[in-house]
Amino acid sequence: MLKEIIIAIRGYIQAHHFIRTHKMWKWILIPGFFYALLFVFAMYFFGKTANGFIDWAMSVSGLKNWLHVSRSGIAGFLVTISGIVIWVIQMLLYFSFFKYAVLVIGAPIFSYISEKTNHLVNNTDGLFSVAQWRRDILRGMSIALRNTLWQTVYLVAIFILSLIPLIGIFTIPLVLIMECYYYGFSMIDYSCARKKLSASKSIFYIGNHKGLAVGNGLVFYCFHLIPIIGWIVAPTYAVIAATLSLQQEKELL
Repeated sequence: MLKEIIIAIRGYIQAHHFIRTHKMWKWILIPGFFYALLFVFAMYFFGKTANGFIDWAMSVSGLKNWLHVSRSGIAGFLVTISGIVIWVIQMLLYFSFFKYAVLVIGAPIFSYISEKTNHLVNNTDGLFSVAQWRRDILRGMSIALRNTLWQTVYLVAIFILSLIPLIGIFTIPLVLIMECYYYGFSMIDYSCARKKLSASKSIFYIGNHKGLAVGNGLVFYCFHLIPIIGWIVAPTYAVIAATLSLQQEKELL
């Protein structure tokens, strides 16, 4: 798995050189600005609601009154830590739904970028099939919706665990790994579809090569630590990096 994570991370370096060589900057700017605007809006909405939810949960559960009466320093510390964990889990939950909305809306352009990258890598004639493109779009949307369902189930279970003091701290890395995996999953599936793998075979393949998905999603999320520029380049770099990474996997060649 570690080897596959390294291959996926290296795919981003290759993607950068690939984009420069083939002058694909417009395919970064077009979806990138759209993605960045949606990201800013989503985070603004999150900021408005996250703290309010925590205050509401503490009031309904009686924790706020209990802390005021008990005046226990240890209890206050544990509740504070739990509040931070819940805030982080909420952020990841919000971002998860935002991510899938982008994957569904952006399926047409992500599919096209993956196809274009494949043609350039293999020096093929690049004939564009509208029928195939339409099938890839529907495939990308269905995979995104399928992953949304499964990840939501897991996130709800993890969110419940996060409410338990101390134990909740260990749920954050678990959520991060899951987020990385499912985003990378969608990026890799575009290449699997082009290789004529059915959705079930693609799910099986990616499930047996989790490192490729986790590594792709990991760098994608790291891009978000770079304001504006990182938000703009993240989606296109991710799909190109996934396409290039699979070129190194002999099972699909």
